[in-house]
Amino acid sequence: MPYVYILRCSDNSYYVGSTRNIERRMNEHASGLGAAYTRRRLPIELVFAEEYEHVHEGYEREKQIQGWSRKKREALIARRFGELPGLSRKAFD
Repeated sequence: MPYVYILRCSDNSYYVGSTRNIERRMNEHASGLGAAYTRRRLPIELVFAEEYEHVHEGYEREKQIQGWSRKKREALIARRFGELPGLSRKAFD
């Protein structure tokens, strides 16, 4: 099944990705075979994952979360879903 996931890196930054096989992808990241971003920031920790029925749904969610602020990502990780709308970036006036 497709997944979107968030990793916490050793520098306390977040990496957002999507995959069809989360176990394989976590092993790739942890062994330094994942994205260049995580390779330079090992060790990593899986802090959030959502499963989807279709690959395109996971990919769209990945792109959505990548555009979010750190605070909004942290609310998602903590499953404080009610806070998400209030953490949306405000449009310029």
